[in-house]
Amino acid sequence: MANLSREGNYGLFGGGLRNEDLKQMLESNKDSAKLEAMKRIVGMISKGKNASELFPAVVKNVASKNIEIKKLVYVYLVRYAEEQQDLALLSISTFQRALKDPNQLIRASALRVLSSIRVPIIIPIMMLAIKEAVTDLSPYVRKTAAHAIQKLYSLDPEQKEQLVEIIEKLLKDKSTLVAGSVVMAFEEVCPERIDLIHKNYRKLCNLLVDVEEWGQVVIIHMLTRYARTQFLSPWKEDEVLEETSEKAFYDSDEGQKEKGGDAKKPYVMDPDHRLLLRNTKPLLQSRNSAVVMAVAQLHWHLAPKSEVNIIAKSLVRLLRSHREVQYIVLQNIATMSIQRKGLFEPYLKSFYIRSTDPTQIKILKLEILTNLATEASISILLREFQTYVKSQDKQFAAATIQAIGRSATNISEVTDTCLNGLVYLLSNRDETVVAESVVIIKKLLQSQPAQHSEIINHMAKLLDSITVPMARASILWLIGEYCERVPKIAPDVLRKMAKTFINEEDIVKLQILNLAAKLYLTNSKQTKLLTQYILNLGKYDQNYDIRDRTRFIRQLIVPNEKSGALSKYAKKIFLVQKPAPVLESPFKGRDHFQLGTLSHSLNARATGYLELPDWPGVAPDTSVRNVEVVELTKEWTAPLGKRKKEKREEQFYSEEEVSGSGGSNNSSSSSSGSESSSESEEESEGKKASSSEDSHNSSSDGEKSESESELEKKGTRKRNHLDKSRSEGEKRGKKSSKKKDYSSSDSESSSSEDSLSETESESGVDLEPEKHIKTKKKEEKKVPECQVPSVKEASLLDLDDFDPVMSTGPVPKPAVLSPSLVADLEGLTMSSSSPAIDVTNPVFVPMQSHELLHRMSGKGLGVQYHFPRQPCIYSAKMVSVQLTFTNTSDVKLEDIHIGEKKLPSGMQIHDFSPIESLEPDKSITVSMGIDFCDSTQAANFQLCTKDGQFNVSIQPPVGELLLPVTMSESDFNKEQGKLTGMNEMSATITVAPQNSTRRTIVQKVVNVANLGSVPSGQDNIHRFAAKTVNTASLVLVRVEMKEGSTAELIINTEKTVIGSILLRELKPVLSLG
Repeated sequence: MANLSREGNYGLFGGGLRNEDLKQMLESNKDSAKLEAMKRIVGMISKGKNASELFPAVVKNVASKNIEIKKLVYVYLVRYAEEQQDLALLSISTFQRALKDPNQLIRASALRVLSSIRVPIIIPIMMLAIKEAVTDLSPYVRKTAAHAIQKLYSLDPEQKEQLVEIIEKLLKDKSTLVAGSVVMAFEEVCPERIDLIHKNYRKLCNLLVDVEEWGQVVIIHMLTRYARTQFLSPWKEDEVLEETSEKAFYDSDEGQKEKGGDAKKPYVMDPDHRLLLRNTKPLLQSRNSAVVMAVAQLHWHLAPKSEVNIIAKSLVRLLRSHREVQYIVLQNIATMSIQRKGLFEPYLKSFYIRSTDPTQIKILKLEILTNLATEASISILLREFQTYVKSQDKQFAAATIQAIGRSATNISEVTDTCLNGLVYLLSNRDETVVAESVVIIKKLLQSQPAQHSEIINHMAKLLDSITVPMARASILWLIGEYCERVPKIAPDVLRKMAKTFINEEDIVKLQILNLAAKLYLTNSKQTKLLTQYILNLGKYDQNYDIRDRTRFIRQLIVPNEKSGALSKYAKKIFLVQKPAPVLESPFKGRDHFQLGTLSHSLNARATGYLELPDWPGVAPDTSVRNVEVVELTKEWTAPLGKRKKEKREEQFYSEEEVSGSGGSNNSSSSSSGSESSSESEEESEGKKASSSEDSHNSSSDGEKSESESELEKKGTRKRNHLDKSRSEGEKRGKKSSKKKDYSSSDSESSSSEDSLSETESESGVDLEPEKHIKTKKKEEKKVPECQVPSVKEASLLDLDDFDPVMSTGPVPKPAVLSPSLVADLEGLTMSSSSPAIDVTNPVFVPMQSHELLHRMSGKGLGVQYHFPRQPCIYSAKMVSVQLTFTNTSDVKLEDIHIGEKKLPSGMQIHDFSPIESLEPDKSITVSMGIDFCDSTQAANFQLCTKDGQFNVSIQPPVGELLLPVTMSESDFNKEQGKLTGMNEMSATITVAPQNSTRRTIVQKVVNVANLGSVPSGQDNIHRFAAKTVNTASLVLVRVEMKEGSTAELIINTEKTVIGSILLRELKPVLSLG
């Protein structure tokens, strides 16, 4: 009973049984006892306890027939095989037998144990085992083989050649389980062998989404280095960025030659470069922080600068994670924010410091806020900094003062404000805050000392109360440097310092010596004796630096027989004007390290760090990545319907057209709906296939190359045929159950005369001979190449970005519609129409005006402005603003116009027409347009008259950045369902009884914001919709009345800043308060 109770209380991770008891259980004849013993031993290992004494007893069970026991024995051996090498070697034969076990887990475990025995004598056995495991049918065993490669290489680097051959074979593996492990082995063993990646590049790009998270990180980092060596830089300035070379493909050879001779060849992104960016983009949504960080650094180092913005939102999302993750992410954001301020400006509030943040996180956020500071946001940030200075965390408070100093140097408009604020902090009770303020003031005063002699006087008075050595030294340096500006105070300060010289810190003593020397040179009458006294004290100081400095200064400034030639230049040496210190971010020098690496985090090159290569000057050969596809595989994967279509189309394509289409290298991507993997394989296939095969490939896309002159001649005729055939395709799409786009439905229709005649009779088109229909089809096939790029400004290779599943709905209208097609389209019913969201007239236009310029400030010119809530006549992205000018003076005002503009990046103003003259007591109203970029930042500009200039600013209420839209209730619910999570803000409010009627709620909501009212089938739910003026992002507002005078207010929008501000403004309007 005692034994039973002891075992019962033990549990899996308990410590009740001694090693002797476990050995007895392992030697038992019962498998149940052995299994229980192994569970307990593994439990001990997991708790960090030493179980090496049990090695002999455990290793005996390595040949056990029970799979569960065998698995646990292998787990134990992996842990202790390196420590007990001699005993592990005795079981080598057992491990070799286990490599042929039917169970894949046993085979993998045996290989893992074998590679963990780090004894040079068994290297040949390990090599043989790895070679066998590479050809194993189980991907799990092949993955373990990839891990074993790294262990073997670390044990014997001389085996590199054989291991590289194995890696090359494993890189061809198509299993997602193996991909990450083999790339890790590649990075460890032969990262310089970039040629091994060429043939596997496209496969790795396409497998990336399905690889496990650890493997994704490794592959992404490897592909980042690969792309930097194989593709041209996309950061070319003043050059046209094109998605692919498709446009160049369609131009005639003669046209290309002419263009090449006249102008510089524009940058064209390699399709493989685009493939990498496109396939990594979805991983920004990954739940794993390391994956998101890896993708972010890839886009930062590889993507065109116009496309990098997508990473900002994902990185900001990671700031809600653990503090360790936050620390790494913030370090990377700090580096990015130095080079690209605009990237994180929209998320400024995400970097505000919380009281619960650790000190290091606070300092990093403070660093980012300082980097992001602009003229528009500095006022808000300085208010934040004022709060941070009062923090109990002394290190953080000191860092905040440094941030204020950096802001003052970076933004000249707030230098005086910051300086006054720092001087105010000198009276703070906290010595750390005062000391740091003194140091920063000293640096700021160096830039403009003439204007601030009063501040130097004030700091001199503080010298008695400040005890921090660095602060005292800074004050003494300031007084010494500008002693001529404070001639009365400087000698008195020196007198006080002479009294306390012996008790001062070394850094302060050095500055006292400097002050004495400078005063001796500028005011020797008052300070000669004091200087000699201080030099005598310094001569016998315990610190040799101070003794040396004393001797040097004495010989330099006190003339005697031994004085050298230098004493003549003493004034120039001591009183030369020093350059103002540059306050820079500590992250400024880190950009030469790859983001997301340990070296970047430490700001020092770590062991094993691989330098990110520079972009090549000349584009490397792209054909190295082409993979030859076996013909049989192609036939086996082709759909059945495709073969039928092939035969049918061969009948009506002439030989001339077939040969003309032989160069298509983007075959069958849109019709087959294949992923980019099949696209990349078929690109290379198209170059080597015969002309008849190319004819089949290009028939699915309908892409043909044709000279520009032929296109111009036939353009009108082709559009008419295209219009007619499109309408036919739409009618057929209504009756057909299959999903196709218009090109595929047209080609299918040519194989069925019945359906064609039926469609034509329905649409009122006369029946035509079959021969003419075929001619129409041929011409129609050529049209998309010239029409698609004109409608959508991208090359045709971009079609791969769209969903491969074809919709049954109508295709977009072409640029020119024939009258017959318009008539046909009116009769069609759309099976899958997009939500009808149209801009409508405002429900309510508030007449409230805001003062732009007061008549006293404007020398008699008063200006009021208001928002008429109408679409702007100058640009669809601008907010319309009406200005009313009133002349309250006695004289005529002339030449009223807009002068200098100080606008945040991206913001634009369309000026009103200048007003030639404005008579006394007269008013005039003009209209202007402002593109606020969907932000509530103020537009700062000057209003000018003939006699003066006045600085004014217009800050829009958030409700005026919207345009009301109409939509149905079902469309509202559908769009709201898409905008959840981070895009949804809600609040519960208490509504007064008199405010609960529908009319009142609508009136109050539209008074605050320019929203459109959406019809609602429920009395207690009120819906409103609008879109932002600049980006046309939807803003959906829902007010649901609950029981007991409460209501739920929900706002859904991608523009979270606008949503949160709107929520804050609507709450008080609808609530009791």
